[in-house]
Amino acid sequence: MKKFRLLTLVLLAALVGTTAKAQIQKGNIMVGASVSNFQLDFQKDNTKFSMDLTPKVGWFIRDGLAIGGYAQLGLTTAKASGTQTTYGVGAFGRYFVEDKNVRKLEFSKRVRFFLEANAGFGGSSNSSTSTSTTGLDLGVGPGIAYFITPNVSLEGLLKYNLTVGFGSSTTNNRLNLGVGFQIYLPSAKAKQIYKDETRGK
Repeated sequence: MKKFRLLTLVLLAALVGTTAKAQIQKGNIMVGASVSNFQLDFQKDNTKFSMDLTPKVGWFIRDGLAIGGYAQLGLTTAKASGTQTTYGVGAFGRYFVEDKNVRKLEFSKRVRFFLEANAGFGGSSNSSTSTSTTGLDLGVGPGIAYFITPNVSLEGLLKYNLTVGFGSSTTNNRLNLGVGFQIYLPSAKAKQIYKDETRGK
């Protein structure tokens, strides 16, 4: 119940956000998640399900540039091919492009282009083939954010991921298109929400 109240307060704060540019200013906090590789395929003898979930928390160290941490968990399961899991944890950086030539491509004042890269520990394994890869997890790609309010964005991110390390397969390459949302909050507002929630315990 307390977690639900905290989430409600965060969403309300986001909906009464400030200006359209203020969300990516230095000191702000970004929190959200994306879903990629989602598939639900009903077949007579081989129903297939797959989904990757990647929550993130970032902090803007300067205007338009955020760094933070992420976690990633993916699952693909089918009767004919077993279950494949992917996992990862690490750091990411996101840069909102300010180049004038790129900004001309933004078809709305609510749209912002960005580049994102990550580095961390990750891996994958398949129960059917007994193949696995564990090691350095790298990723890079472009994205687009559409701000439905000044502080909440729906996002699309096309990212190339590479895992290099150990296991029966030393490399694992994949290209993911993820869709998700992010909430952008001034750090002072986020701290106040946390204080209000902890007082209510």
